[in-house]
Amino acid sequence: MPENPFEILDKRFNGLFIPTAHLDKLFTGCRWAEGPAYFPAGRYLVWSDNPNNRMLRYDECDGSVSVFRHPSNYSNGNTVDRMGRLVSCEHGARRVSRTEFDGTVTTVADRYNGKRLNSPNDVIVKSDGSIWFSDPTYGIDSDYEGHKSESEQGGSHVYRVDPNSGEVAKMTDDFVKPNGLAFSPDEKLLYVVDTGRTHVENGPAHIRRFKVGANGKLSGGEVFAECTNGLFDGFRLDTEGRIWTSAFDGVHCYHPDGTLIGKIHVPEVVANVCFGGDKRNYLYICGTTSLYGVRLPINGAKTF
Repeated sequence: MPENPFEILDKRFNGLFIPTAHLDKLFTGCRWAEGPAYFPAGRYLVWSDNPNNRMLRYDECDGSVSVFRHPSNYSNGNTVDRMGRLVSCEHGARRVSRTEFDGTVTTVADRYNGKRLNSPNDVIVKSDGSIWFSDPTYGIDSDYEGHKSESEQGGSHVYRVDPNSGEVAKMTDDFVKPNGLAFSPDEKLLYVVDTGRTHVENGPAHIRRFKVGANGKLSGGEVFAECTNGLFDGFRLDTEGRIWTSAFDGVHCYHPDGTLIGKIHVPEVVANVCFGGDKRNYLYICGTTSLYGVRLPINGAKTF
């Protein structure tokens, strides 16, 4: 574990970390840790161990870890909706699902225009109840994190599920492999990662930024930040609109103007992060085989 995991690249990173804070290793034993989702009412975190086809649960009160769901349909990204329910991307079932209060699991979306989705990867819920998710092909490319299959969509896109009708709408059509996504604190901006370099030589490895208009209509889509070390994956924003994103060497922090201002070094490739704790100032980090965490002097944007 790095003795001092913080690296300052811009003076604006000063004050965003506690110099004496430790990077906590909370659990190890995963094949590919992904999709952390924090439940404030129960003070626990749920995350995916995708290739092991299971979901795990970390109890913040006593530090214990247990199996939350197995099999999990090769779940990947997860989030908590505005009513406190778990919403998951399932590579195996090629769907977005929701775990209801009584424990039943219902399908939110598994098709677009009558054709099966590829393998929903990451998901967020807007304050109006609409559900947004990315749909690359990682879960159908092989049998490692899903079931090898042919794409019925013929492309990888970002979709929105209407909160009233349940209708699935395609919101983008110019991504190679859309991945992590999140709204700005005021929900006027949508950030989406493109990890197309996994499939196209010299392909995209960046975060794009869209303006969000009425009924979720997107405009813009310029590149916000390029990843210079591996690929971005999942990310979250803090209350001031800074992005805390996964990367090859840890967590990278970007100012809203697109400047990389600092890093939290983690000894494994990071796939995703989320803010938790009773003040949303504990950053949970999914790093390949392990779950990490670090306490910060800032707060995550409210998403639940």
